[in-house]
Amino acid sequence: MRVHCEWGLTGVHALRDRVAALIVVDVLSFCTAVDIAVSRGAVVYPFPYGDATAAEVRAKRLGAMAASPDRAGDQVSLSPASLARLNAGDKILLPSPNGSRLSLEGGGAMTMAASLRNASAVAEHARQLVGGADVAVIPAGERWADGSLRPAIEDLLGAGAVIAALGGVCTAEAELARRAFMAAGGDVADLVADSLSGRELTGRGFARDVELAVEIDVSATVPLLVNAGYRRA
Repeated sequence: MRVHCEWGLTGVHALRDRVAALIVVDVLSFCTAVDIAVSRGAVVYPFPYGDATAAEVRAKRLGAMAASPDRAGDQVSLSPASLARLNAGDKILLPSPNGSRLSLEGGGAMTMAASLRNASAVAEHARQLVGGADVAVIPAGERWADGSLRPAIEDLLGAGAVIAALGGVCTAEAELARRAFMAAGGDVADLVADSLSGRELTGRGFARDVELAVEIDVSATVPLLVNAGYRRA
């Protein structure tokens, strides 16, 4: 098994036809939110960020609840903490600017969502699924104000956690992500909390979302994209 690692949507497009499985890593916060929702038995339908009317239409067709694209109050949203009250069988449409968009561009590759919470579980399942074929790990990154990709250290570390658990033969890019995670050691949580994304969320009153995101391997859930929705594998 050869393990690849490239950033964002361009990375997905570059690798999706060359690999058997594609693992999206968006630690703050899409993939953390997906893990928490799917762990509770819910189905999460990724949806591109930005068109609230289209999201409502799509949710109605799926029989799903349209999650708010904004974190506010007690409403179900991209905030992982807001999803902790979901029940088995619930369906939610979850817009996000990064993880959702990447999840929908995987083509024929089996697509999974990984975070620090479930890195080892996703890696183990991917290894069993591909039978020695290639795997791509995609750190989602964030966006600058002009729309360009901002590499995000939380996603680099999350990708490194998955790659470390995968084993296999790493490309140079995958090896660098793996080494970053291994070198961070016990400082991973502090580094993520002090990242630009972590500081932004804490400053907006969502410190609990960061706390949930930095819990390492506390979940055995593997969210697998089936019929356009993430379900427990």
